[in-house]
Amino acid sequence: MAAQMTNAHRRFLQVLMSNGITEGSEARKLHQHCCETDKVYYAHDKLDDFIGTINSHLQPLFMQIRKGISEDDGRAHYAVVNLAETEVTKMASDYTEIELELFRKTKNGEYTLHTRCIIEMEQYILSNYQDVARKCNICHSLAIQSQVCESCGIGMHLPCVRKYFRGQTEPRCPKCNEFWSCDTPVFFTGVNRMGSQTYHRAPLLALDDASKT
Repeated sequence: MAAQMTNAHRRFLQVLMSNGITEGSEARKLHQHCCETDKVYYAHDKLDDFIGTINSHLQPLFMQIRKGISEDDGRAHYAVVNLAETEVTKMASDYTEIELELFRKTKNGEYTLHTRCIIEMEQYILSNYQDVARKCNICHSLAIQSQVCESCGIGMHLPCVRKYFRGQTEPRCPKCNEFWSCDTPVFFTGVNRMGSQTYHRAPLLALDDASKT
């Protein structure tokens, strides 16, 4: 039996839906605020359980608070997304049918998507671009900006690559153990004298229109 929803859960859900997307540290602050405001038991390490309670009540509505990561810096984000596949319930998405059709017909190229878009569209992309879309082998979320093993074909987010191979002089694929030939990505390392920030990015996932019907 699902745990009971309290006003703290409802307050958290309302703010999350209002924000559209919430960064992980802000979600933790919001969790504490909601619990303290509505005098509900709070523990700093129970955010996942708190969200799980909300999700159990959202399930009949085919909605879910889902956690995703920013492909720029690897930080966690939370958003309320639509999980249903029917034509009627797809209307709960933030994207109109015209926008989905435009997304489906986009030609070859390189793309980067906002974290909110990735969380919302993950199911759609994985269903409609099965030949090119892949999940990160480390965090198991959809990987748009990713590196791919030349031997076995698994992909990893750039932040996941950086964390997984940190300190390794000879990086090897976590699945096939072959040498990882891609350069380990480097993210923000500081500000130089000219005030510029330094980043390195690998090729982005190319979504073609092969699934166009």
